[in-house]
Amino acid sequence: MMTVEHLNFSYPCGRQILKDISFSAESGAFLAILGNNGAGKSTLLKCFDHILRPQSGSVLVDGTDLLTLSLSELAKQVAFVAQGASGARLTVYDMLLLGRKPYIKWGISQRDRGIADDTLRQMGLDHLAMRYLDQLSGGEQQKVLLARALVQEPKVLLLDEPTSNLDLRNQYEVLGLVRHVCRERGITAVVVIHDLNLALRFCDRFLFLHGGTVFAAGDAAVVNPENIRTVYGMDAAVEHIDGKQVVIPLP
Repeated sequence: MMTVEHLNFSYPCGRQILKDISFSAESGAFLAILGNNGAGKSTLLKCFDHILRPQSGSVLVDGTDLLTLSLSELAKQVAFVAQGASGARLTVYDMLLLGRKPYIKWGISQRDRGIADDTLRQMGLDHLAMRYLDQLSGGEQQKVLLARALVQEPKVLLLDEPTSNLDLRNQYEVLGLVRHVCRERGITAVVVIHDLNLALRFCDRFLFLHGGTVFAAGDAAVVNPENIRTVYGMDAAVEHIDGKQVVIPLP
């Protein structure tokens, strides 16, 4: 269970980006953070992972406040998947073992290797284990970054626009993997995403940020024409096609 209470963040210049953010998400939930550019979506994720430090508030995971943890302890609770891979010349297998760093003391254990091996198989990446990351396609690289996050055995998985550089097939494959693995392992996944239809297809909880505050939060019912008009400043219809909710922008 993840519970965010009264979170506030301002940059040193004094500009307040996040104002009294409060929401909760169950274990195994897949939560989409939605909103226009500049709403504070990525800033919110960075506050959860100590990349940025909020001025006040709490982020509780099973009763533990993430904001009070050391970086090494935080890495056992939270994993962050950014957009795209770094240029490091590492094999896929070595990249996964980096995800075990919070647990490694004197050397890589059999358990560390076992978790890496199991995750490679679960993600369908075992045939790429000895390939270098920069030899892979964009979709394969994103799956490797997701696998590296999962070997941390986190309770919360943070994803910052993980599909922004992927083609349609890889967008569906990556988000489908996230949903499946998080439900299976009871991980709370939080994704910043711009595509409302992708969010509706894969996520089960939705949070709209507007003006640095929580404008609406809940199940798919909050993704409605009224909220879209206020948050994005445009008209849209919300229809059901083959039983799936779809947002259609209007001229």
